[in-house]
Amino acid sequence: MDTIDQKLLALLRKDGRASLSALATALNVSRGTVQNRIERLTRAGVISGFTVRVSEADDPHAVRAVTMIEITGQKTLAVIKALRGIPEVHALHTTNGAWDLVADLRAENLVTFERVLRGIRAMDGVSKSETSLLLTTL
Repeated sequence: MDTIDQKLLALLRKDGRASLSALATALNVSRGTVQNRIERLTRAGVISGFTVRVSEADDPHAVRAVTMIEITGQKTLAVIKALRGIPEVHALHTTNGAWDLVADLRAENLVTFERVLRGIRAMDGVSKSETSLLLTTL
């Protein structure tokens, strides 16, 4: 991935419904270039789908959490790629200290949250995790 791909992904994270023309204007490239890059990133598995994000005020039953993740061996890139493919992973951060990654999780309900958490814990390369549910935003 080059700089244009990274900027394109950032724009799509901000607004997954942005038109190809708007994306092209923001990136200062042609509409066809944007379309080709989205298709290539999708085929490569970098983009695994498009989804709708509902504001927290409009979805009071959503489950939110942060999960700290420890990775074994040389699996960091594979784990990051897998986590980016999970729609409930709202954001992903590298960090220092005891944990390698911090994932901001948002799920529509506890059943979905538990499925996602089980999937993360079962990933090849994930050796340990610790999750804290977020209760109230102040």
